[in-house]
Amino acid sequence: MSVDINIIRHSMAHVLAAAVQKLWPDVKFGGGPAIENGFYYDFDMAHRLTEADFPKIEKEMRELIKGAGQFVPVSVSVTEAKEIFQNEPLKLEWIDDIADTDTDTVTIYKFRNFTDLCRGPHVENSKELPRDAFKIRSVAGAYWRGDSKNKMLQRVYVDAFLTKEELDAHLHQMEEAAKRDNRRLCREMELCHFESEYAPGMVFWHDKGLRFFRKFIDLKRAIIEKAGYTEIATPEVMNKCLWETSGHWAKYASKNFVGQTLDDEVFVVKPMSCPGGMLVFAQGIKSYRDLPMHVAEFGKVHRYESSGSLSGLMRVRGITQDDAHIYCTEEQLESEIVKLIKMIKETYSYFGLDGEITMKLATRPESEFRIGSDEIWDKAEAALKSALDKNNMSYTVEEGDAAFYGPKIDNYIKDSIGRIWQCGTIQLDMNLPERFDLSYVGADNQKHRPLMLHCAVYGSIERFAGILLESTGGHLPLWLSPEPVVVIPVSEKYDNYANDVVAELRAAGVRARTDLRNEKVQYKIRELSLSKTPIIAVVGEAEMGDKTITLRYLGSDKQETRPLAEFIEWMKKETKLPA
Repeated sequence: MSVDINIIRHSMAHVLAAAVQKLWPDVKFGGGPAIENGFYYDFDMAHRLTEADFPKIEKEMRELIKGAGQFVPVSVSVTEAKEIFQNEPLKLEWIDDIADTDTDTVTIYKFRNFTDLCRGPHVENSKELPRDAFKIRSVAGAYWRGDSKNKMLQRVYVDAFLTKEELDAHLHQMEEAAKRDNRRLCREMELCHFESEYAPGMVFWHDKGLRFFRKFIDLKRAIIEKAGYTEIATPEVMNKCLWETSGHWAKYASKNFVGQTLDDEVFVVKPMSCPGGMLVFAQGIKSYRDLPMHVAEFGKVHRYESSGSLSGLMRVRGITQDDAHIYCTEEQLESEIVKLIKMIKETYSYFGLDGEITMKLATRPESEFRIGSDEIWDKAEAALKSALDKNNMSYTVEEGDAAFYGPKIDNYIKDSIGRIWQCGTIQLDMNLPERFDLSYVGADNQKHRPLMLHCAVYGSIERFAGILLESTGGHLPLWLSPEPVVVIPVSEKYDNYANDVVAELRAAGVRARTDLRNEKVQYKIRELSLSKTPIIAVVGEAEMGDKTITLRYLGSDKQETRPLAEFIEWMKKETKLPA
């Protein structure tokens, strides 16, 4: 029988709380759920926890686990629960919430001397818990119930797995991730920076960074042009009434950036490109002969994300999306979905991220944050499932993980250190065409409603760029590098030859520059290596006389000397877009 890791982690959250209570008896308790890779627990206590406290907490947890304590569930009335937790103000708030429902009883769990308000489930006995497969990761401030108006608590994060081997692998992955943090790489490679005071969550692209960023668009544009897509651009600021029609205003108004003009009209900085695309499709009469229509837009959108969630390129407020909208008939739907899946896989292959792509079918959420009837969702979910099944495509179902427009197929990639990222999405939308009254004239000369597929391969180009930076550690392929080669003369006597080499490279369409600073060659090499320059070309008397260059490749101490003409031809091929 397989062990449910979330039950293990949730049970260990109670062990953590029991350990903290034993060490600091005055502590008050918030809550502690299982999360990805572990769990956390929130504490209200006078003692300020630091890393120095982690070893003694871990030691106490191991002692509690070793003691084989029972996790005992007890059903009590709301009145009894208030008596039990009379000295726990945070728990009393939860109990009051429960009392507002139709439930007359609540469940508590007892573990040794610790009692918690909890629905469970838990393991029966702590001897089922691993003693050497957990480690306290960090402590951070967290507002009670996520509300900044409430008290700040201390949240202790713990990584927890079933075996020590799994924990060690995770810790190694975390160590590698820290070395590859996109914010650090962006700084070292001089790609971009962030201004938390002036524009939180927005990217300030520098020259090298902008060249790097544009490569993603150039590649995608080359792919879609071969596939016959047209491209549009819609305004970044549009009237609130558009978002009322689309349904975004009713569901996501708090996530929008909004402004009011002098004549009292309310405008919204667009949070997504789709409604603008609907207006483009609505121009002119469309025939069934025009379908399927493939329309792309590299749209800049803005969404409010809380300051605490912002994380370099991975989580921003200004997002560039590689949107595509495919308008088609029911008969064309299946083949269009298959084409999109192939396009996603093809695109990832150029970045070396096609080794392990998995797909998940996300179905309707039981949430206020969706539009459309259950009937429409049933039909859309069945259509996506049918396309996947008929084409023998492997996928899993994520119940309730879709959002807003309709069900979707999410594509997940694995990076070089084993982390999983959700990127490409194909979403079937039967709602927006209805809301915007889109139609085409069929072969029967009657109006019909088109189906619409939303597709983003990168999703957020900023985030995808961050994923790629961290996966490669900044060691980018030459075609993607913003500065593939820098030429260094060993002394100023060879500056002219260095400039000639760069001029020939540029004439061949290869981005290159010289480094003529009055610094030692080894200092320049170290600095350029830190900035992840793929190739450093050193020239001196021998190179000038033989019309050659001596090359050092990023990540290697070896050197090779090649004829300049041969190197230029090779660089022309290596720096060309792969699509």
